[in-house]
Amino acid sequence: MSYKENSILINKKKFKCVIQGEGPLVLLVHGWPETWVSWKRQISLISKLGFMVCAFNTRGYGGSLCPKNISDYSLKFFMEDILDIISFLKKDKAILIGHDWGAPICWTTAAYYKNKVSGVIGLSVPFTRRGKISSTKLWKKLYKNIFFYQNYFQKLDIAENELEKNISISLQKIYYWCSAEGYKDQIKTSKDINSGLLDKIPLPNGKLKWLKNNNLKSMVLDFQESGFKGPLNRYRAQDIDWRELTELEKLSIIPPSLFIGGEYDPVRRFIKDYDAYKNAGKYCKNFRGSHIINDAGHWVQQEKPNEVNKIIKNFLKNLKN
Repeated sequence: MSYKENSILINKKKFKCVIQGEGPLVLLVHGWPETWVSWKRQISLISKLGFMVCAFNTRGYGGSLCPKNISDYSLKFFMEDILDIISFLKKDKAILIGHDWGAPICWTTAAYYKNKVSGVIGLSVPFTRRGKISSTKLWKKLYKNIFFYQNYFQKLDIAENELEKNISISLQKIYYWCSAEGYKDQIKTSKDINSGLLDKIPLPNGKLKWLKNNNLKSMVLDFQESGFKGPLNRYRAQDIDWRELTELEKLSIIPPSLFIGGEYDPVRRFIKDYDAYKNAGKYCKNFRGSHIINDAGHWVQQEKPNEVNKIIKNFLKNLKN
């Protein structure tokens, strides 16, 4: 199914989006390196259930505002964007569904603005409270002498230059690396701390049957417009988040919530001998369950849309009842 892209302007902030359906609002928030297109298989399903769906490109991505400063990519501003879109669409609150970086954006918004969120689903990244040190410092400590992509991303312009050489190839390699297919083929980044992200990752060569050519082309066009600096600045703003969001040491998720993850998602095992998905609902007061999708990697709603859609459908139906 094809969707009509729109551009909305809110307080001088532009967002590329697709809006479909009428009823209570559901916002779909993508992750890295994706766009609203990653939700194509969910939009119609949700709208047919009697909801207004808005899938949008977050700040930093093609067609949406792309500020230059790292500080403009702190979670504080992403939460503000969520609230602005809810208000622009003349709704009092929304159900938030986020994947990858979109998940922490949704979780944090629900934690801080519980009266604006009637439900939240996080895909691939569960809700966690503020740690004793920032995530950036944690990764540097755990991966002191070995390559880790988030440490690599802290180097200004280095990752941008690598990823922007050939955007189509870069996206395909990243999607392969973190997919179920990549897990089974034992695709990994180099361990050399001086390497690039893509040095050891081959092209999937048609193995990603779920990655449709038209979707890839659409995302390539958006990244050609925006580049990778804004999306990478989200990683670089994590120290700012840690300093600003001190309340996250104690905040919980109050609205009804649910977690979905892929069996083979590398996010599960960033920390040795620790499964990040094991206690996904630990700080969620009205938790509706953790669903680990068999034979899925990180791109769970694209890799296994039928399974994910069934879970989303049940969650939304229960909210309406």
